[in-house]
Amino acid sequence: MQNNLFQQAMDAVSRLTNMNGASEQDKQAAHNAIQAAITDATPEEKQQLQQLQQQLEQHKLS
Repeated sequence: MQNNLFQQAMDAVSRLTNMNGASEQDKQAAHNAIQAAITDATPEEKQQLQQLQQQLEQHKLS
């Protein structure tokens, strides 16, 4: 079964990192999507979600 929350988290971070001038609300939505996906994630998905979280944090700094 495909983890829909996982895919949503990936999509949210992808959209955010491709945006210029993303709002704090956009960043929070991506963070929330990652947190929701972690609950039902496989170990491999959790590792990818942690990488997405790092991307999100790096994007916040730039």
